[in-house]
Amino acid sequence: MLYSNTMNPNRLPERINKVIDKTLTDKRLAGVVIKVALDGQLIYSRAAGYASRELDQPMREDALFRLASVSKPYTSTAALILVAQGRLKLDDRVDRWLPGFQPRLENGETPAMTVRHLMTHTAGLTYRFFQEEGGSYEQAGVSDGMDQSGITLEENLKRLASVPLLYHPGTQWRYSIATDVLGAVIANVSGKTLSETVRSLITRPLDLTDTSFVAVDPQRLASAYADDVPGLRLMENPDRLAFVEGTAGFHLAPDRALDSTAYPSGGAGMVGSAGDFLQLLETLRKGGAPLLPESLVREMTANQIGDLPMPFWPGRGFGLGMTVLKDPAAANTAESLGTWRMGGTYGHSWFVDVKQRLSVVAFTNTALEGMSGPFTVDLCNAIYGRLDPS
Repeated sequence: MLYSNTMNPNRLPERINKVIDKTLTDKRLAGVVIKVALDGQLIYSRAAGYASRELDQPMREDALFRLASVSKPYTSTAALILVAQGRLKLDDRVDRWLPGFQPRLENGETPAMTVRHLMTHTAGLTYRFFQEEGGSYEQAGVSDGMDQSGITLEENLKRLASVPLLYHPGTQWRYSIATDVLGAVIANVSGKTLSETVRSLITRPLDLTDTSFVAVDPQRLASAYADDVPGLRLMENPDRLAFVEGTAGFHLAPDRALDSTAYPSGGAGMVGSAGDFLQLLETLRKGGAPLLPESLVREMTANQIGDLPMPFWPGRGFGLGMTVLKDPAAANTAESLGTWRMGGTYGHSWFVDVKQRLSVVAFTNTALEGMSGPFTVDLCNAIYGRLDPS
């Protein structure tokens, strides 16, 4: 075994259970599903808390969740499958596939933007929720892909292209709506909708029957909660949730997960289960077959942005769709060098420690605790044996 002595998989269930139980007791989460695979074997799987407190429905292991940014690995994998098939190149200009998408810099220049820029979040874009109230994206009516905007993807990209880029592509890193643009590229390359393409390239080959751009079984869709009041609150539709001070925050519409007319947001619009997502992660961790050649998985999970600073993620770089750990000390984590990690606004976190042959999926129905709160740190520390909560 390659796992560290402190991780000790024999004690791992006990440590994870303590973190879950304490977080639920403290009413920082409504419900949670956690799945852990080690050396290709499922060694931990638990659903706890409530899928709906109002209906007294316990969480179930096959619950469906609004994936938010957990959608990005699916979309990024689909793009790389097209690369493997020779139908798309990472250094293709975006306007080769989206001729109408040609955003300009403040000085009026139209710079070259590539598929690689989209996948590494170095394209000059941002998210509306990162900007201040009344920012340029809000003025243009740009959707982040988590509201019920009532517009098409094509219309959203038209609005996005009307706003000046923040910087010349390739010179900075900013987490952004770039994966929605990537989704439009994928659709144009494949000649199908993004939903149909993801189904044909990923979910059908892996038999991921729970994952799509709308809930495949509304009865299993967990309710969405927010942690901005003591004891949590059920999200409304629509809803607003504060983020970093000085920013506009999140515009959310939980009912979007049931709306088949909502445009397919490659960066934030999918719905799925923890089990499905763990299977995708394990497929990639094991080398990519049957989806991708191992060489492309290595490229996907290697730092692609050099030493460009990453706000909110110290010690990490970025691959083709996910963060990559390059300095565990700076990140203050026990994860191994090269670990992949991301999360999702509605309350999710996940990581893959390739050195330890470890994949962890933690889906919750509580924003933002399940994405970026103390729970995510406690869970990671418990898994690696750095924390033994009382």
